Amino acid sequence: MNIEQNYIRVALVGEDISASLTPAMHEAEGKELGLHYSYRLIDTNSNATKIQSLAEIIAKAQSNGYAGLNITFPYKIQVLQCLDKISRNTKMLGAANTVVFSGDRKIGYNTDITGFYESFRREMSGAIKDRVLLLGAGGAGVAVAFALANLGVRELLIYDIDADQTKTLINKVRLHQTSMSIDCINSLEKSILTELNGVVNATPMGMVKYPGSAFPLNLLTPSMWVADIVYFPLETELLVTAQTTGCRVMNGAGMAIFQAVHAFELFTGLKANVNRFIEKFEVLKNSMVV
Repeated sequence: MNIEQNYIRVALVGEDISASLTPAMHEAEGKELGLHYSYRLIDTNSNATKIQSLAEIIAKAQSNGYAGLNITFPYKIQVLQCLDKISRNTKMLGAANTVVFSGDRKIGYNTDITGFYESFRREMSGAIKDRVLLLGAGGAGVAVAFALANLGVRELLIYDIDADQTKTLINKVRLHQTSMSIDCINSLEKSILTELNGVVNATPMGMVKYPGSAFPLNLLTPSMWVADIVYFPLETELLVTAQTTGCRVMNGAGMAIFQAVHAFELFTGLKANVNRFIEKFEVLKNSMVV
């Protein structure tokens, strides 16, 4: 970071990220703090970067003087192979969504866990958490699983089409969390999903590129709460149906905001104003086109 000159460059690396609101949030906060703050998108599905590996993209950003990178789908686990050091949380989760360049080192962090935790704590206070279903065991799913454990979930069921990935997540949680029961389920049948208090979607399903719902919509009941980490669109098919059914819902806005706040602080070493991030997101979401 070139803090002396107040000039910071960062970027987001991922697939199909042109609609991301993260750059605008970061740049707005940087301006408020008197920084020349530039946040660009490196879309690995674009012609300019398709032929580059993740390691090459990271190395190029570092050599070009970037302060760091945010990492999103589908690279949160793969990125670990490109790093020199990882934070304690990142090691525990086995996934990173933030890379900070410090000298010649690439250091990995995970702000997804704090993003989901803080969002749920603020928006879903009082929600019953005895039996919860988590859809998705990838890089975001593992962060959400640990956040749910920290939030006091008693029993967590995991469903993912990748059995090995699911097993890895469960083993990680069992190693570090003893207060929460965790197990996998092999199908989303009504008989298995009895007495659920809540459902969390941590899959890409619901995004513009992946329309639909990872959870059977006919199995929603008014007694459930439903959370979705997708924020483009904010109203996924799962959440729209859940609201119509009478469920309490939480969209992906809060997680996007709070993980961005934490990442900004890692990139700059400065304290971010959470309320400004929230206000900027509210302005941006009104201009979202799905």
